[in-house]
Amino acid sequence: MHAPGAELRLRVLSTTILAPVALVAAIAGSLPFGMLVALVAAIAFREWSVMTEAAEPVWASMAALIALAVGLLALAAGSRGWALGAIGVTVLLTLAAGLRSRAFRWMGFGLLYVAIPSAGLIVLRQSEPSGWAALLFVLFIVWATDIAAYFGGRGLGGPKLWPRVSPKKTWSGALTGLAAALCAGGLTAGLTGAGDWRLGVLIAAPLSIASQIGDLFESALKRRFGVKDSGHVIPGHGGVLDRLDGLFAAAALALLIAATGLGGSILTISPADAAQIGAAL
Repeated sequence: MHAPGAELRLRVLSTTILAPVALVAAIAGSLPFGMLVALVAAIAFREWSVMTEAAEPVWASMAALIALAVGLLALAAGSRGWALGAIGVTVLLTLAAGLRSRAFRWMGFGLLYVAIPSAGLIVLRQSEPSGWAALLFVLFIVWATDIAAYFGGRGLGGPKLWPRVSPKKTWSGALTGLAAALCAGGLTAGLTGAGDWRLGVLIAAPLSIASQIGDLFESALKRRFGVKDSGHVIPGHGGVLDRLDGLFAAAALALLIAATGLGGSILTISPADAAQIGAAL
C-alpha cells in the first residue's frame, strides 16, 4: 500500500513516460500507432481474462488474444476484411461457447470490450489529413478529465459519486474533470486547426462523461471479482486496464460520433468505415 504522496509520485512518473510514447506514435503515423494499440490491447485483454477468471482453457484465451492482435494489426495495415474476420469470428465463437461456459462468455465480452475502442482509435488515426488531431483531441480530453477529477476530488471533497463501487470518487471530482475536459476540447480543436473551438467544447462533454463512466465500470468489475488492480504493469496505476478504462469508453463513443457525422471536422472517418459501422448497428 503506497502513501498518498508516494502514489502521486508514481502516477506522475508513469504518465511522464507513457504519455510521450502515445503522442509520438500518434504523430508518427497510423501504422506505428496501430502497432502500439495492438500491443496494448493484447496486454489489456490478458488482464481482463485473468481478472474475470476467463484465462482457462489456456489455448482458448491465447487464441483469442492472438486473433485480437492480428486483427488490429491488419486494421492498421488497411486490411479491413482480415481485421473483421479475425476479430469478428473469434467473438462469435467465444460468445457461442459462452452459452455453456462462463469462462468463454467473459472471454467474448472481453474481446468486445477491448477490440471496439482499440479499433476506434486506429480508424480515427487513419482519417487523413487530420487523423492525428482527432486522436490528440480524444487523448487530451481523457487525460484532462482524469487529472482534474483526481485533484478536484481530493481538494474539494464532498458527496461521493458512487460509494458502493468507488469510495474515493466524488461529485466535485467528476464536475472538475468535466470542466477541465471542456477547456481541453476547445483548446485542442482550436490550436490544432481541426475545427471550431465551440464544437470542440460540445463534443468534449459527452466524451468526458463517457470516460468517467468507463472508469466506474472497471471499478465495478474489479469489485465484482474481488481484485484491487487489473494488473501490475504500470507503477502507480496497476494494470493497463486501470489506466485505459476511461480512454476505452471515450474512444468507443468518439468512433460512434464520427460514424454518425456529428463530429464535424474534428472527429471524422471515411464514408466506407461509417457505412460499415452503420450496417453493424
